[in-house]
Amino acid sequence: MAKKSLIYREKKRQKLEKKYHLIRRSLKKEISKIPSLSEKWKIHGKLQSLPRNSAPTRLHRRCFSTGRPRANYRDFGLSGHILREMVQACLLPGATRSSW
Repeated sequence: MAKKSLIYREKKRQKLEKKYHLIRRSLKKEISKIPSLSEKWKIHGKLQSLPRNSAPTRLHRRCFSTGRPRANYRDFGLSGHILREMVQACLLPGATRSSW
């Protein structure tokens, strides 16, 4: 189980990303449309003044059940070892256990 503080930090980042998503997108569109370099720098400064945690690249997927940040499968939202346990227990419909 992941530390609660890390899980809450990730939730905070998700909220910030949703809050500043439209502002960030509009500033990036302005940068691409303006030909002069000095105006681009001004808009870039506005973009940098936004909170760091509002950037979508800082978001990290976590396991739905344990909060583990690594080895997550997007289709299920679970980490690898939890996914394997659930498949072995036949709790995931459509998923089959591999054997070789």
